[in-house]
Amino acid sequence: MSTPPADNYQLSFALCLIFTLLVPFAIAGLALINTGLGRSRSAAHAMASSLCVIGTAVVVFFIWGFAVEGTPLHSERFGGVSVNVGAGNAGLFLRHLPDYASALVFMLAAFSVGLSALIPLGATADRWRLGAACASTAVFAGWTHPIFARVSWTIALAVLPFHTGLGSNVLDAGGSGTINATGGLTALALAWLIGARRGKYSANGMPAAIPAHNAVFVLFGCMLAWVGWLGLNSAGAMLYAEMPLEHSVLVAINTTFSAAAAGLTAAAVTRIRFRRPDASLIANGWMAGLVASSAGCATLKPATAILTGLVAGALVVFSVEFFEFSLKVDDPCGSISVHAVCGIWGLLAAGIFAGEPGQFMAQLVGVATLLGFVFPMTYGLNWLLNKFIPYRVSSDGERQGLDLHELGADAYPEFVVHADEFMQR
Repeated sequence: MSTPPADNYQLSFALCLIFTLLVPFAIAGLALINTGLGRSRSAAHAMASSLCVIGTAVVVFFIWGFAVEGTPLHSERFGGVSVNVGAGNAGLFLRHLPDYASALVFMLAAFSVGLSALIPLGATADRWRLGAACASTAVFAGWTHPIFARVSWTIALAVLPFHTGLGSNVLDAGGSGTINATGGLTALALAWLIGARRGKYSANGMPAAIPAHNAVFVLFGCMLAWVGWLGLNSAGAMLYAEMPLEHSVLVAINTTFSAAAAGLTAAAVTRIRFRRPDASLIANGWMAGLVASSAGCATLKPATAILTGLVAGALVVFSVEFFEFSLKVDDPCGSISVHAVCGIWGLLAAGIFAGEPGQFMAQLVGVATLLGFVFPMTYGLNWLLNKFIPYRVSSDGERQGLDLHELGADAYPEFVVHADEFMQR
């Protein structure tokens, strides 16, 4: 095969770099959503935790996480251009990183693990200690996330009785599974381990409504996340799905259509069920559409992207209610429903709409790996770590608010931010 002109590769590399640099907008958006949906007396703690968790995730991933994960690139096509890039183990501290294309893979992967590490903060808002969050993130970025990413790249359909033209690996270009479902299942494990916020459930088990303290943060965070997801899905499609450069337009369309359809569906469902649209659930619907679009962003058609979003928007509303009322899981930000449930739906949707039974079977293997391997592993690791580093803040610290208890200052010192929901117990 003839070598393509160098300027084609350089153009693909430059555009992929730009897409990758948009991913921090998704990180900022998710941090704002987590902060806005929590209590006002823990707002500064939520943002400070986001910065510390991102820093921990990126540093640990640099030291050994990427060595565990490796890079999926070999002699393949990058942005539609045939290139020969490095593959395999980059070593500790990236000592053996072979080329700039592999460095770009590391950059996207580091941003991705930072984004994924933020997801559990939403499910444990108002009660997770900062030091414990950083320790748990070190385990997540150094082991849980890299292990599933490596496994998902090497789940070959050779173990199944047929092959598919779409490839031998799990189809997950933008990270519905590797980023969102791993983070969401870790959030579920932590929410179970830490327990509900005091005052959330009454003696008869009925949940009390604790509304978002700043809906503007939440909705603006969705807009930032949209920008970041356009970059995340486009860069992932170029690096992991061998998407030609010009197909980035299709990725942007699919991502936007899925988010829009999911947000509108969540608005309609809440309007029907509660007689008024719910702002926080509309935000969760929008995010669910982004999450669900990621796996098949490079292969979906606009119509199937809309259908993926429609299902995600309805699914997240009912999932939030199921976890809160039936399983008694206190998830202030709906992180489990948005990222775990809709991330799994995104993996399945990519297989369903691929039109190949072999690809759908590969997606099922990926989902089974998440539920049967990743979730028990992340639960067990955090259960063990909790024995040495207590995760939950003290009762007095939770009553006082994490801003004062752990940081020594309120986010909003000029306002009264303490409520009387603790009187319920």
